[in-house]
Amino acid sequence: MKGLPTFRCLGLALLFLPGIIRAQSDDLRASMHRGAEIYADFCMNCHMANGEGVPYTFPPLANSDYLMKNRTASIAGVKYGMQGEIVVNGETYNGTMAPMGLEDGEVADVMNYILNIWGNRSDKMVTPEEVAAVQKP
Repeated sequence: MKGLPTFRCLGLALLFLPGIIRAQSDDLRASMHRGAEIYADFCMNCHMANGEGVPYTFPPLANSDYLMKNRTASIAGVKYGMQGEIVVNGETYNGTMAPMGLEDGEVADVMNYILNIWGNRSDKMVTPEEVAAVQKP
């Protein structure tokens, strides 16, 4: 089955997720668990199970300098979609990401997941209130 390896990778990620986020707060841990499910449903097809994206097509989320330096723009991208040129880890991407139709709490959860996995680390938890305050660019 074509999709089976992707689900195995996600299954392994979910299996090890508690260990990865053991040092995090209970609220962040719960948000990341929810975010992992949202990521699997909405993001994984383009950004891949390991967050490495597709070279020159879909930017990586793993070890992403863009995510860490552009928090508000990243939230806006998940909330409203995005298009145009961005530079991630020294590579230029110029594409379109459609809006996913997620609610503010779901955006916060998936942001907490991607900001704290695959080599990313955020000291500040994304909240639904922060997402609600982000306006469409």
